[in-house]
Amino acid sequence: MNIVILGAGKLGLRLVEALLDGDYEVTLVDNNEEKLSRLAQQYDVMTVAGDAKTVETLREVNAGGADFLLSATTSDDTNILAASFAKALGCRYVAARVRDPEHMNQLEFIREHCNIDMIINPDLLITGEIYRYLIDKYTLSNGIYTFDKISLIEFEASRMPEVTGKNLIEFRSLQPDFLVIGIARNGKLIIPHGYDVIEEKDLIYLIGEKEAIFRLSKKVHSKFHHADARRVMIIGGGKTGFYLAKRLSEYGSKVKLIEEDRQRCHYLTNKLRNVMVLNGDGANIRLLEDEDLDKMDAFVTCTGYDEENLLLALTAKNHGVEDVISKVSHESYKELISKLGIDIVLNPLDISTSAILRAIRGSKRVLSSVLLQGQAEIMEIYASERMSMLNIPLKNLELPDHIIIAAIRRGTETIIPDGDTTIKDGDRVIIVCLVSDIGYVEKLTRPALRLSIKR
Repeated sequence: MNIVILGAGKLGLRLVEALLDGDYEVTLVDNNEEKLSRLAQQYDVMTVAGDAKTVETLREVNAGGADFLLSATTSDDTNILAASFAKALGCRYVAARVRDPEHMNQLEFIREHCNIDMIINPDLLITGEIYRYLIDKYTLSNGIYTFDKISLIEFEASRMPEVTGKNLIEFRSLQPDFLVIGIARNGKLIIPHGYDVIEEKDLIYLIGEKEAIFRLSKKVHSKFHHADARRVMIIGGGKTGFYLAKRLSEYGSKVKLIEEDRQRCHYLTNKLRNVMVLNGDGANIRLLEDEDLDKMDAFVTCTGYDEENLLLALTAKNHGVEDVISKVSHESYKELISKLGIDIVLNPLDISTSAILRAIRGSKRVLSSVLLQGQAEIMEIYASERMSMLNIPLKNLELPDHIIIAAIRRGTETIIPDGDTTIKDGDRVIIVCLVSDIGYVEKLTRPALRLSIKR
């Protein structure tokens, strides 16, 4: 598959990294020749220096013959124009990153009239995940999500006391019909393995045969006790803060939005209804206390600084706020996050890359997918005879820790696999992977796969 990426910024490079292990020919375009020279040495991609919005550059990289093009430069207008031009030249599928709030109410119009297949707005995507957590609490259709005859259930570990304190090997001996595919703990979603221990306050995700899951749900499923998110404080009035405040106020929440830049506050005040916009330093704890931090149902940090977001989220948690959410873009904070006790931490790059990869893969390989806590993706994949992972015991595939083969549907049979299970041609396979490491799935789904395999 031929893929063209316009813009070597964070999103463009994250997508490049995710595609490296797949069966793709990637061309990366940017106007910074020095940066492209460095990237050409680091990644096995073709690099082209040029202006993304010119037909000349698009023709040079054969955008018209590409299967997929993403325009992710720093300019919304360039992205819209480049994607539209590429589509006119014959590109099969085009996507454009569009972030400006002024476009928020006309994204569908832009998509339709500029002939763009997909509009990517990272701030809207992360807003959707935060909103879903605060309002829907990540319930999967009353606690259950179903892939045909395989189902997933989420519940608090305390609802199954016989497994708390047990590791995954012990859990499987007690509950052989189920597999734990995820544990949400202290703001971090863990893809668990044999010796990981289930703790009482964990939110756990189990997968199993549909009828068995529905029987289990009668025992463990209950409506979680959460605040109604009626009072929400948001720190940071950038794009994410703006989108989130607007959506929560429309839901009926009482929102306080704190932004340090006075000019930005004027903009927010004019654009947002029923939102209290405060001009001040969100890192000023006295200000937060004066604005009734202790009485908030939820607290969201979405400034442009990860360190500040995490510090303020920890402060809110220490003040007893029930739901604390932080936007963090750097992977280096992963281990720190798990120790802070923040309810959920979301990375807009991970969420955006996951959405783009779903579009690239299409429906032939990935039949369906769903995000867990905005941090992991569950995919149902059709196993074809060209994949070399077939007919090999799973224990010999040496899969990395961030991925699990969770279930297999073979004809009318549902298989919850163990190390000796093999995947056959025609199987429908449920794979769970952290979105930050989603690129490895390309190794599993591409033809002529070469993995580290023990024979």
